[in-house]
Amino acid sequence: MKIIVIGGTGLIGAKTVARLRGLGHDALAAAPNTGVNTITGEGLEAALDGAEVVIDLANSRSFEPAAAMDFFSAHEKNLLAAEARAGSRHHVALSIVAIDRTDNGYFRAKVAQESLIKTSGIPYTIVRSTQFLEFLRGIADSSADGNIVRLPPILFQPIAADDVAAIVADVALAAPRNGIVEIAGLERAPFNEIVARYLKAVGDPRQVVSDPEARYWGSRVEEHSLVPLGEARLGRIGFDEWLRHSHA
Repeated sequence: MKIIVIGGTGLIGAKTVARLRGLGHDALAAAPNTGVNTITGEGLEAALDGAEVVIDLANSRSFEPAAAMDFFSAHEKNLLAAEARAGSRHHVALSIVAIDRTDNGYFRAKVAQESLIKTSGIPYTIVRSTQFLEFLRGIADSSADGNIVRLPPILFQPIAADDVAAIVADVALAAPRNGIVEIAGLERAPFNEIVARYLKAVGDPRQVVSDPEARYWGSRVEEHSLVPLGEARLGRIGFDEWLRHSHA
């Protein structure tokens, strides 16, 4: 089966392409650095020719609300229009758990992206994921003030990128859900505790402080703002196993 992975050279994309190819599928990594640009349209029609499934992993380079909204709106409109012309049979998009429950400009842009997908008429599955374990250092950096990292003690359930890629590939090979699949990591614990465990494991001396007033990327969050509320498909890689493999 020919499958196009938009954003196929990124963290999740490269792993998804490798998994699909390992399963015997013709998976093409499509991104600006491979000559496919969904904003300008460069190379898009040729890439989609004969593709049965399109996996949409593209991301805005900016988390600034207006820039993110501009990117996801233009990207999704162009991609879906090209898919309609090519006769694609399944659109799979990676999104984020709780984007419709958290007041964040970047999340609002992702909600707008999902809305375009749902109303496109193309069979689809949206995979909403919790945050990736690979982003823990970046999260700590964004919340740091010198040697102090302030994080709210809300629930957190990060997932390994390898698990995300595996589930995205599985979803792409299944029938369209015309709905949302939520995915999360194996372990659920307070946000501050998970980040503290990570920093200790990698030898980072910064101290994590539990602060109920601390914000997440500028947004106020509550106990369940970053975790699935209902049934979710869980990854297979636990926190300690991920640490052993990623920091060996």
